[in-house]
Amino acid sequence: MQNVLEVIMATSEKNDSSRKAEMIKQGTIRKIAPKVYTTNMEDTPEVIIRRNLFYILGQLYPRAVISHRSAYELKPTAEGDIFLTYSYTKNISLPGIKVHLLQGPQGTEHDMPFIENLYISSAERRTLENLQKGRARSGVSKCMPRTFIEENLERMLQINGEAYINMFRDKARTIAAELDMVEEFETLNSIIGALLSTRPTEILTSESAAARAKGEPFDSERVHLFGTLFQALHNEQFPYIDEPNVENSAFRNFAFFESYFSNYIEGTEFEIEDAWQIIETGQPMPARNADSHDVLGTFQIVASRREMRRTPTSSDDLIELLQDRHRIMMAARPDRNPGMFKMQNNHAGDSHFVDCMLVRGTLRKGYEFYQALEHPFAKALFMLFMVSEVHPFNDGNGRISRIMMNAELVAADQSKIIIPTVFREDYLNALRRLTRKGDPCVIIRAMSRVRQFSAKLTGDDFETTRKYLEECYAFKDGDGYILRF
Repeated sequence: MQNVLEVIMATSEKNDSSRKAEMIKQGTIRKIAPKVYTTNMEDTPEVIIRRNLFYILGQLYPRAVISHRSAYELKPTAEGDIFLTYSYTKNISLPGIKVHLLQGPQGTEHDMPFIENLYISSAERRTLENLQKGRARSGVSKCMPRTFIEENLERMLQINGEAYINMFRDKARTIAAELDMVEEFETLNSIIGALLSTRPTEILTSESAAARAKGEPFDSERVHLFGTLFQALHNEQFPYIDEPNVENSAFRNFAFFESYFSNYIEGTEFEIEDAWQIIETGQPMPARNADSHDVLGTFQIVASRREMRRTPTSSDDLIELLQDRHRIMMAARPDRNPGMFKMQNNHAGDSHFVDCMLVRGTLRKGYEFYQALEHPFAKALFMLFMVSEVHPFNDGNGRISRIMMNAELVAADQSKIIIPTVFREDYLNALRRLTRKGDPCVIIRAMSRVRQFSAKLTGDDFETTRKYLEECYAFKDGDGYILRF
């Protein structure tokens, strides 16, 4: 995570070199790598570089693509290697990091915009990249092992079905033609062909294939609920609340508390100071590695204004957005199938969510209502309920629903929403009221209230925001407290 006060990049401005030389002389900054300076006079260059890695790479190599194995791992290898596709080939050493630039097409419309001027290879492109031959000059392979790619494709087939893997193959064919990766596509095509021809038909979800011949199946009761919420939102007049945290530092400060509370609601509980340290350092707590990465993964998404401006323009786009964001958020929990829709039904208490075989169709039907809403708060609230109600993943559904909600607000330059701990039961009870009673009034009222509260959280100072939240009882948990303004 980039700390805007910690790293300063060299610019092409005429007086930049002399100004930085004077600051070095005064002892306010120091140079830690070519074109990279820091105000941190204590930590080692290796620690600072790793903590701010994606920011630095985005400044040094704008529009580069995090590619090959790095597109899966989203971090340097154990040896410090990271692979980017850029306009030329070169190996560059930064303190603690070896950057491998590989000449090739930079970010395309298929790739996922990432923080600080970078892209991540799309699912199809990174599969093709990792089927390339050859190794990096350092001896560290730029590609994941062939077994990894085959197992990933097999999991895709098991969880999302034959139709999906065929669509994946069709899109990969288009991308391969555009990026001159025809040989890699032929390898991919042969792997998928083998998987489809050697597995028994019942394993390949033949029921789903038959259902798709009639139209993709969906949960009719949930779609009825979506219609009920749509009617209520469609007829309601909501105020516009402009985003008050315009500066990047203020936006990131809000994003920290957004990530903290969103994880706390789901049971990933940290002391606020511990969570702040995790974000500031980019390092997990050794005893709670996966939990720490839950906070980091959520923050990684919500702190990127560019990523949070992405909203779906089609039902296919909705599904891709959900899976991409979930893959980043849950990257440290491979047992939860990051980016893959659930293959078993899930429930919370006596609340049962959409059948795993009906997830895609239900999301597509929900999108039809979503696209007809106009006000950004209405779209945000509908998105929140739709994703929460479908519960498309094994884990992380609450967090991803709130990310999708706030993305609608960021895209419209509206103030984002935080669900503080003290408001947890109000929030969950409002969702249950709509699910069980078909009453949308409570969720609209509750979210309107917490929206007004969230708009008051401004500024870039962690301590000031924390103290204000304490005064509002935001961190309290129990019936004895209510959210104060």
